[in-house]
Amino acid sequence: MDNAKYFKDKLNALGFDTWHSETPITPVMLYDAKVAKEFSLKLFEEGIFAQSIGYPTVPKGLARIRVMISAAHTKEDLDFAVEKFEKIGKELNIIK
Repeated sequence: MDNAKYFKDKLNALGFDTWHSETPITPVMLYDAKVAKEFSLKLFEEGIFAQSIGYPTVPKGLARIRVMISAAHTKEDLDFAVEKFEKIGKELNIIK
């Protein structure tokens, strides 16, 4: 849970919406399924596997990237992921 909080806090500080998850599963809300899919593909190209989820798994308009944080992740792992989320978020004009 410490790693999940660390990751969520970092993403929220960048301007991402991590919704209201109280588990290590971190939803990064992108709302648009096409954007979420593109974001997921770009993450994969950067060495991160984080699946996009859209309708019918979640309601229309609530597409997201699903990130599973574990105790096995180091702070360096989490910082690497945050760096890639920031890079792609800016490329796709999701954050400033």
